[in-house]
Amino acid sequence: MSAGTALIVGASRALGLGLATEYAHRGWDVIGTVRGDRRTGLHDLAESSCGRVTVESLDMTKPEEIDALRERLAERTLDLLFVNAAVARGNIPVGDVPTEMFVEVMVTNALSPMRVIESFRSLVAPTGTIGVMSSRQGSLALNTRGGQDVYRASKSALNQLMRSYAARYADTSHTLLLMCPGHVRTELGGPDAPLSIDQSIPGVADTIDRHGGEPGLKFLNYQNQPVPW
Repeated sequence: MSAGTALIVGASRALGLGLATEYAHRGWDVIGTVRGDRRTGLHDLAESSCGRVTVESLDMTKPEEIDALRERLAERTLDLLFVNAAVARGNIPVGDVPTEMFVEVMVTNALSPMRVIESFRSLVAPTGTIGVMSSRQGSLALNTRGGQDVYRASKSALNQLMRSYAARYADTSHTLLLMCPGHVRTELGGPDAPLSIDQSIPGVADTIDRHGGEPGLKFLNYQNQPVPW
């Protein structure tokens, strides 16, 4: 995929910031979102990017903020829309999970990314790509050990919602990707994870770019390998 314009939702740190940095280095114009008005690594990237990276504010759990950003970007054409943001909230057996925590994780990890995609899909170029950061833990087939019950369930729900989305818009030519970045050393992945952000993210970007222009939905990892559903 040649350089274009990418909107990366959830780009203030970790994987999202890594993806914004990678695409900026590849010559793309990058619009990255952060929550609130605190300074983040994305602001530092924008300052050093010679105008290639811009920062927008978005809490995607608030529909009114999605609508406001959609209005601000109404005249832009996106070659890549990628939603990264997610929360975990701990490894708690599902029977012990407070209802409020369950709702927070599901709204953040499954419902809100789909609201963003539904809102911004008309800004994506006809042969552009729409992607979300999924996880190996969202795979039903690969869940042989349990643990992280609600996080797993939220990523499985995200995968299912993307399949429904793909079926609903089967007549469009957008590339749809569920991306698994591998087990990465982030706040979510933990300090003992085998991969660094710098080891994962170039592969994520390579995989996204490799499938540009291919209609339909795929669930892939950072090494461009299919992930079982």
